[in-house]
Amino acid sequence: MSAVLDQAREIAAAVRDAGGRALIVGGWVRDRLLYGPGHEPPDLDLEVFGVPGDRLRTLLESFGRVEAVGESFQVYKIGAIDVSLPRRDSKAGRGHRGFVVTGDPTMSIEEAARRRDFTVNAISWDPLPGEYFDPFDGRRDLERRLLRFVDPQTFADDSLRALRAVQLAARLEFTLEQATANLCRQIALDDLPSERIWGEIEKLLFARQPSIGFALAMDLQIVAKLFPELAALSGCLQEPEWHPEGDVWVHTLQVIDQARTRIDDLRRPQQIAVMLGAVCHDLGKPATTAFIDGRIRSMDHEEQGVPPATALLDRLNVRAIDGYDVRQQVLGITAQHLKPGSWFKVRDEVGDGAFRRLAHKVDLELLARVAKSDCEGRKPGQFDCTAMDWFLERARALGVEHRPPAPILLGRHLLALGMKPGPRVGEILKTVYELQMDGQVTNLAEAMAAAKPLL
Repeated sequence: MSAVLDQAREIAAAVRDAGGRALIVGGWVRDRLLYGPGHEPPDLDLEVFGVPGDRLRTLLESFGRVEAVGESFQVYKIGAIDVSLPRRDSKAGRGHRGFVVTGDPTMSIEEAARRRDFTVNAISWDPLPGEYFDPFDGRRDLERRLLRFVDPQTFADDSLRALRAVQLAARLEFTLEQATANLCRQIALDDLPSERIWGEIEKLLFARQPSIGFALAMDLQIVAKLFPELAALSGCLQEPEWHPEGDVWVHTLQVIDQARTRIDDLRRPQQIAVMLGAVCHDLGKPATTAFIDGRIRSMDHEEQGVPPATALLDRLNVRAIDGYDVRQQVLGITAQHLKPGSWFKVRDEVGDGAFRRLAHKVDLELLARVAKSDCEGRKPGQFDCTAMDWFLERARALGVEHRPPAPILLGRHLLALGMKPGPRVGEILKTVYELQMDGQVTNLAEAMAAAKPLL
């Protein structure tokens, strides 16, 4: 039994002794039913009935430090457990802030469940007797692997639910029920702030097969409403010899799924950079694709993909994550994703300096992972993708797979030679660093010798 479930049971027992009832609700219950005990998320939500908010906080304080997450409608956090009263929502305006929310411990279990999005998320479980409450037949929908709204009257009050449908369909590999899909198509989505959109897209990127969600988002017109750069990929033709799988949208979905298989050993910011790099890598094709000399060409689509990729990242407000510049990496991957393949064709002519200089623009290992996904994101086994392995091996041999070489010659070395501070110091450092990039300077003595004639 997990520690978080042990603590939830202790809280539920205290609530029972105070005359109330505490039920575990939401995704924890859904995943317990779907995957079995022991496969639940690491945190859970408790909904407390029959205990007023002021008494609830006092009760919870006996279990440790209580953090008020939404004290106006009584939501408290204790470690990995969120404890709340059943909530009444009334729509008072557009957007996710356009709700008047109040905690109401007198609500029935069915009333409380009615405010949830999908039936599979409206199941609750009493951890003391182990009893389930399922007023909207969510367990049957779990068996059918179906996402279905709880209440069509309130479902569209929060526009985010259309995006939740997309990421849950991908993560759970469920089908979206037709009436729910029709309702999602009617939601405007123009009231959603970027952080809420990104929160759902990030979850989608980590689904086992993200293309399920992206394809659904296209069908629900979410792509057209939120991501016109991606919508433009649909119907953009490709040369059949190199892309027998179809248009750029079809190819991009396959690349996204390929990329998902290549990130599990990375830290989360780097995982996101690879996934967004896969999403954005061909955004330049719609503006550059033309029929030339009997073939479909997309000349310079890599560099031309940077502006639409920037626009998409702006809309998601993706910049640095945990101190790592995800945006720079995604734009670098977009602009350079053909380099591994093109360099391999002329590998005897590509010097070490080219790798060292490219490492200033992008993490070469992440680039290789996306380029490999790009190559494999066609008909499996039909194309030779060893170029990306060669590229990564070469980068690793030079020690530049993650960053360019640190400069050997520094400003203090030039000052020690008698130079005065000024712009000329930077000019000389840059000149010597270029020699270092080409392998002509490999240590400090050589760097100093190269600098002296320039003083």
